[in-house]
Amino acid sequence: MKKVIVIIGARPQFIKHFAFESEAKDRLNLVTIHTGQHYDENMSQVFFNELGMSKPSYLLQLGGGNHGNQTGKMMIEIEEIVIKEKPDFVVVYGDTNSTLAGALVAAKLHIPLVHIEAGLRSFNKEMPEEINRVLTDHISDYLFVPSQVSVGNLQKEGIFDRVYDVGDIMKDLVIKADKRRWIQKPSFEGSYYYVTLHRPYNTDEKDRLIYVLNCLNALDKKAIFSIHPRTRNAMKTYGLVDSDFSNIDFIDPQSYFGNLSFLYYSDGLITDSGGMQKEAYWLSKKCVTIRKETEWTETIEDGNNVLLFDDLSTMNMLLKNNFMRSNHQLYGDGNAAKKMVDILLSN
Repeated sequence: MKKVIVIIGARPQFIKHFAFESEAKDRLNLVTIHTGQHYDENMSQVFFNELGMSKPSYLLQLGGGNHGNQTGKMMIEIEEIVIKEKPDFVVVYGDTNSTLAGALVAAKLHIPLVHIEAGLRSFNKEMPEEINRVLTDHISDYLFVPSQVSVGNLQKEGIFDRVYDVGDIMKDLVIKADKRRWIQKPSFEGSYYYVTLHRPYNTDEKDRLIYVLNCLNALDKKAIFSIHPRTRNAMKTYGLVDSDFSNIDFIDPQSYFGNLSFLYYSDGLITDSGGMQKEAYWLSKKCVTIRKETEWTETIEDGNNVLLFDDLSTMNMLLKNNFMRSNHQLYGDGNAAKKMVDILLSN
């Protein structure tokens, strides 16, 4: 059985890995390295508990620190494990520091590198995620992309070989969650908008964060804000308290199915997350993305998602505009993980 080392470290990667691990069972020998990039209980362990994922083979506890410091420490630890385990492939997901660290180790040790969720581009190199994903794509041996847009992005950069349009692995799990009734109505009564915001340009400057919170507070419906540790810490630093914003209910970070459930029963999503833009699309929820750009351009083209950054006073109007056009085949048919495992087994 082929041995595959998989690198995970952040919330979106746990979700993607669950789908991959489920499909790889009894087909691939998976060795999982959890870098500890997200080490908060509500951002990590809760997903393993809820999804019934296997305990990581290695847990490194390397969260915190500046980007270079964190990535370097990860590379040192990952390299030792890869040399010891001698895998046939190294798999990385998405665009985090864990992704780049694992990718660089695999490339330097000449072990075939598999990038799941390749080909995404925001074209904003101020985002560390953009740097991570571009570099990873250019040293990968197998590039599993979610759409033809991603194929085109890679071709513009001269990458043509071993690019596979398999669909989005997160869609696999959203479809299963809906079919298996893992989505449950939250206890909250009344209509609401669901909110998740954590990116530095929305949280790390006091005036910006106050502006964002005031605009959420002015919405015509309650805002249920699943608050990321980064955002919570910023509020504490700036002396902002929950009671300053009577129209916002601040709740702890949610488990995967808890997050989907709040989204499913909401009247719309306000986010700066990447993955949740897609989840809103698949669940037919209007999405306002508080960013200047998105990697998931197809959701914009279909009218379900709107980019908004400078003037947030139009959020109410945008959320009330129910124009949506769903393409049920966007980002694949929900069998991305199976296609990936089949390709690895055939090579």
